[in-house]
Amino acid sequence: MNSRPAPPPPLPPRRRKAATTRTRILEAARRELGRSPDSSLADIAEAAGVARRTVYVHFAGRAALVEGLAADAGEAIRLAVTVARAPAAPDAATALARFVLTLWPVGDHYRTLLTLPRHDLGPDRLSELLAPARDTAAGILAHGQRQGLFHTGVPSGPLSRAIEAHLLALLDSVNSGIWTDDGTGAATAALIAAGVDSDIAACEVRRLHGTGPSRTKSRCGIGPY
Repeated sequence: MNSRPAPPPPLPPRRRKAATTRTRILEAARRELGRSPDSSLADIAEAAGVARRTVYVHFAGRAALVEGLAADAGEAIRLAVTVARAPAAPDAATALARFVLTLWPVGDHYRTLLTLPRHDLGPDRLSELLAPARDTAAGILAHGQRQGLFHTGVPSGPLSRAIEAHLLALLDSVNSGIWTDDGTGAATAALIAAGVDSDIAACEVRRLHGTGPSRTKSRCGIGPY
């Protein structure tokens, strides 16, 4: 007999309303802090369409509100990493491209966190949020080096940090309004940084993203570095 856990009971109306209000406040905070990192709680309350005292019902102050955003971002990153891992890709180049394409929308949604003063987020909080993605990327890069797909001049750990910094810089460029990307440019850049030929990298990303003609992996030319 196939027994499945019963779904959780629906929230009572009052708690459901509170959860909806909290989400609306966090979304307003993400937008307003992205527009201006110095936005006040009053600005955020007005953007959310609630009274300032309502913000304090859900968050003790600015630090708690920023941490709420960070917690949501961390959960979204963990979920995206899980999605990117399955099913397992046959080669590391495909795995890395799919990984960046899956993570990029999350980074784009929460890039507001990159603009906040360090005292808002804390000096180590961003690194903590990115840890699951960083560990997964390092594993993919190590696998690709063993497969001969990526260059081996830099160990996988430092190479992962370098590609992470590159992707964060690209997100900051989106924040600044000097670049736009749906993830394809970022994924292509990550493959090139790992050591994949630029034309092959662009072909593989287009294949995965479905924005170009359907191509087999052999036609993209993926093979030992």
